Amino acid sequence: MLEADVLKYPTKVITNEQRAAFFANGSLVLESFVSNHWLKRLRHVVSESIESARHMTENNAVYLLESGHCVDAPALRRLNNPVCHHPDFWRFASESPMVELAADLCGPNVKFYHSKLNFKWPHVGHQFDWHQDIPAWPHTDYSPISIGLYLEDCGVEQGPLMAINGSHRGDLHSMYDNDRNWVLRIPEEDLEPGWQDRLVNLTGPAGSVVVLNCRVIHGSHQNSSPRMRPLLLNVYSSADSMPYAFNPLANQYEGVIVHGEPARYASHDPRGCELPPDWSKGYVGPWQHQANAQANEKSS
Repeated sequence: MLEADVLKYPTKVITNEQRAAFFANGSLVLESFVSNHWLKRLRHVVSESIESARHMTENNAVYLLESGHCVDAPALRRLNNPVCHHPDFWRFASESPMVELAADLCGPNVKFYHSKLNFKWPHVGHQFDWHQDIPAWPHTDYSPISIGLYLEDCGVEQGPLMAINGSHRGDLHSMYDNDRNWVLRIPEEDLEPGWQDRLVNLTGPAGSVVVLNCRVIHGSHQNSSPRMRPLLLNVYSSADSMPYAFNPLANQYEGVIVHGEPARYASHDPRGCELPPDWSKGYVGPWQHQANAQANEKSS
C-alpha cells in the first residue's frame, strides 16, 4: 500500500502526529511502548536461546556466534528467525501491539515477512555500516517496515540504531561495490552533503520500539559498554506488497496475514529497486558482506 492510501485510515495505537513524523523522517521511536509482561516473557526465551548455543562451535542457519564465544562464556551475534525458534517470539510478532502498530504504518491489512534478534554483545558488538534494507529484500512497493524492540535500556554507548532523517525520500543506493560484490553498505563519501546534521540516535529504555522505513539509511556503532544490547526485529508489509526476490531469512510464517485480510490486487510503486543476489543459494549474513568490503578497501 502506498503512503497516501495508508494515511486515509485512522491510527489506533499511535497519534496522527507520530505517524506523520514517521513518514517525514523514515524512523520513529516509541519509548516504553511494550509492557513489562512481554519484556519478561521475551527475556526468558532469549536466555534460553543463549544457553542452547553454549556448546556450538560454528555458525549455522539459526545462530551467528560472536567472537570469543565458548562453552564457558556463550556469546551470540544474531538469532535468525526467532519466530521459528520459540512460540513466544511468534506470539509477540502476531498477537502483541506490534501488529496494530504495523497496521497504523502499513495500512489495515498486514502480513509478516521475517525476524531476527541482534544481540550486540558488550565491548565486542560490532558496528553496522550505513545501508538501506529494501535492496536485500525488494517488494513491489515500499510499505515494508522493521519494528525493533529494545529488550534492555539502550543509550548511545550501547550502539543504538542510527538513522539519517529524510533519507528514505532520496534515491536508493546500490548495495554492490564497483566490482559487483554485494556489500550491503554505503560509503560515507557517497552520502548526501549535510547528512551529519540529520543523523539521529534511536535510543530508549527497555520496552522502547524503533520503527524503520525500508528505504531509510541507517546503521549503528559498536557497543562500547559493559551491557548487552538485544534488539528484536520483526519485518511487516502491507498485504498487497509482494516480494519479488527470495527472502534471505525464509521462514514458515512468511506471508501470514497478522492483521486484516489478504490482498486481492498487488500494490506497485513506480520507483524501481535493484535486485540482490539469489538468496535461495544461501545467505551468510550482513556482517560478512561488510567485513569483506572493508578488507577489499584496505587492500586496494
